[in-house]
Amino acid sequence: MAKTVFFAFRDAPDRRRALEAPESLDRYRLFGLDAIAHRGAHVRHNLENDRPPPAWARAAGSVANVLANATGGLGGDFATLLPSLCTANEAEVVFATVDTVGIPLVLLKAARVVRPPLVYASIGLSERLDRLGSERTRGVLRRAFESVRTVVTYSMHEADVLRERLGSDGPPVVFVPFGVDIERFRPPADPRPTTDVVSVGADPRRDFELLAAVAARHPTVTFNVVAGADHARSLAAVPANVEVETNVSLEMVRDRLGTARVVALPVRDNAYSGATTVLLQAMAMAKPVVVSRTEGIARGYGLEDGVNCRFVPPGDVEAFELTLIETLTGADAAMDLGIRARETVERSFSWERYTDALWDLLFPAT
Repeated sequence: MAKTVFFAFRDAPDRRRALEAPESLDRYRLFGLDAIAHRGAHVRHNLENDRPPPAWARAAGSVANVLANATGGLGGDFATLLPSLCTANEAEVVFATVDTVGIPLVLLKAARVVRPPLVYASIGLSERLDRLGSERTRGVLRRAFESVRTVVTYSMHEADVLRERLGSDGPPVVFVPFGVDIERFRPPADPRPTTDVVSVGADPRRDFELLAAVAARHPTVTFNVVAGADHARSLAAVPANVEVETNVSLEMVRDRLGTARVVALPVRDNAYSGATTVLLQAMAMAKPVVVSRTEGIARGYGLEDGVNCRFVPPGDVEAFELTLIETLTGADAAMDLGIRARETVERSFSWERYTDALWDLLFPAT
């Protein structure tokens, strides 16, 4: 009999587009669903219905969120999960891919509404726990997490923090490095760059304001920023040497990365993200990368300053400026940096490696 898994996704337009386009680069947003299916598992998910959640689910979700917050939990996207509960309960295992659906599933699992084992992927759970107002509140959520089989993190630092926060009675917390499709993200056929600096990102931790400050000091250096809509609005007034784009497909993002002499990824300090996805994509394309050394990527991704990337302390404009200009002007050193970056992802951070690890967590050997 085929193994069965239910993937729980946050409902978002980019994720629905990924589900509708089997050959799209955006399939990485599905956290390995395709690879798990290709290995023979029967895969279902909560976004199979292309219509919005029914009125009863939206109403029940609103009530559930009120109760979750009143009892010290954290709310989330109950509405897209509730209509799929029967499907989820038919699976051998449930995989919560992000916290916005993961926390509702934890609460439903603790209440025995969800029956299969739950594997929970954390993308910032440690910071959510830190925002809870009291020890009693944290205790409620810690007890709910005792019903989870495994917590997965994409940051070694966050794994350490969560083991402490969830306590000795909590579930195992496993660090799984994210991966990149090294066949579809390759060094460009035409290696001649047309843009000095390219920066890409939509998550709220990106520090594009820092990059704009650096750009203002170097008017002859060209910058291309591919940002989410919120960041684009905040970058309405940028120097003339900065081009800002938004609503760009991942295929176009790959093209933009391919035009860069240097990829710059300034990130505000946090426990779980160091622009990990774009970082790995740029490294796979043999691009020299200047990136903020957040705790989310300082360990676990094989990164070494001056070997396969350039590390800069988060929020340090002067250090980022110095390192970026140094990388731009040192062509031979930058090329070597890119070559070693590609070797690093080929060796340790392919998409196959990530999905192999995920398979072992979803279907552990007995």
